[in-house]
Amino acid sequence: MEEPLCCCEYVDRRGERNHLAACCCDCEDLDESCDRWLTCRSLPPGALERIADTVADRCRVPWFAGAVKINVSLVPPMVLLPVFLHIAALHFLLGLVVLTSLPAVVLWYYYLTHRRKERTLFFLSLGLFSLGYMYYVFLQEVVPRGHVGYSQVALLTCGLILMLAALSRAKKDPGYLPISTGDGKPSQQAFPSKSVRGSSNGLHGAAAGGHSVNGETKGYSRVLAEEREGVKMDWCAKCQLLRPARAGHCRLCGRCVRRLDHHCVWINSCVGEQNHQAFILALFFFMLTSLYGIMLTLDTICRGRTPFTALFYCPGAYSDYSSALSFTCVWYCAIVTAGMGYILLIQLLNISYNVTEREARLALRDNAGRRLLGGLVIDTGQYNRGFLCNWGHFLSLGSPPQQRSAEDIV
Repeated sequence: MEEPLCCCEYVDRRGERNHLAACCCDCEDLDESCDRWLTCRSLPPGALERIADTVADRCRVPWFAGAVKINVSLVPPMVLLPVFLHIAALHFLLGLVVLTSLPAVVLWYYYLTHRRKERTLFFLSLGLFSLGYMYYVFLQEVVPRGHVGYSQVALLTCGLILMLAALSRAKKDPGYLPISTGDGKPSQQAFPSKSVRGSSNGLHGAAAGGHSVNGETKGYSRVLAEEREGVKMDWCAKCQLLRPARAGHCRLCGRCVRRLDHHCVWINSCVGEQNHQAFILALFFFMLTSLYGIMLTLDTICRGRTPFTALFYCPGAYSDYSSALSFTCVWYCAIVTAGMGYILLIQLLNISYNVTEREARLALRDNAGRRLLGGLVIDTGQYNRGFLCNWGHFLSLGSPPQQRSAEDIV
C-alpha cells in the first residue's frame, strides 16, 4: 500500500511520484534545448511544446492531500496587466506603445491557441481580472476626488453584478447533445438507417468536404437524414450520434451542441441554444457598464469637456500619477469596449437574419448566401423568416418544445 502524498508531493503527468523541491531538476528537453542553443543548432520538432507541458505540470502549490496544479494561463493577466498599465501611466508615449501592443499580443495568442486547437483560461482570466482591476482603480483613484456620488457608484456596481450574473449563466450548459454510451455498445441512435446514408443536400451537405470550419474537423463523414416530421438531421462521426439541424461539433469542447453559434474564448465555452441569450445579455450589460464607467472617469479627470472630446484631448491627464493611471485605464477600457461592441453588433445582425456564426462561416467557405451590410452579415436564406419572426425565434431558445396534438400531426 502506497503512502499518502505529503503537502509538497504530487503525481506528475508521467504517473511518477515527485516533489516540489525537484521542480527545477530532471528536464531533459530543457537541457537538450539549451545545449542546442549554445551550439547554434536548431531545436528538435516539438521541443518547446514538451518544455511548456513540463513547466505547466510542475507549477503547483502545497496542499493537504498533495500539491495542487495551477493553470499557468491564469497567471499572466494577473501579473502583466497591472504592470503594463502602471508603466503606461508614466508617460504619454509609453502609454501609446503599451496600449497599441496589448491588443496585438492578445490577438497573437488567440491565433496561436486557435491554430493548435487548445482550450485556455487566459482570455476568461484576462476579462475577469480586467473588470476587477478597473473597478478597483475606479474606487481608489476616481471616487476619492469627490465628483462621483454614491448613487453613481451603486449604479455602476449593479451593472457589474448583472454582467457577472449573465456571464455565469452563459458559462453553463450551452446545449450539449448526449454522448453515446461508453460500454462498447453504441446507443440506439448511433447508427443511421439505410435511408440516412447517402442523402446530402443544402448547407450541411456543403460541409461534408472534410475541411475545418468552427467545430467541423477534417475527416468527418457527414450524413443527412430526415425525421418523421421532416426535420433534417445529420450524423457526427466523432460523437457517434444523429444531431438535429443547426447543431454542430465543437473541436475544442469535443461535444456536439444544439444550434451551435461559435466557441467563445472569452467565456471558455460554446455559445449554443441554451446559453445564447445569456451571452447576449452579458455583452449588453458589459457595454452599458463600461461606457458608464468611462463617462464618470473622464468627467472627473477632465472637467468641463464632453467624454468624446476628453478621450482624445485632456491636457491635465498627466499632471499627476493618479490622473494618468485613471486616463490610461479609460483608454484600455475603450479599446476593450470597442472590441466587445463589434462582437455584439455582429451577434445582433446574425440574430436579425436568423443565422449562426458557424453557418455564416460555412456559407463563406462554400460561396453560398448573400453578403449584406458591407459583409458584416451573411444571409444564407435557409432560416430567415423576417426580422420579427427571427427575434421571436431567438427569444424562445431554450424553452420546452410545444406539444403537438394528434390532430395537428394528422
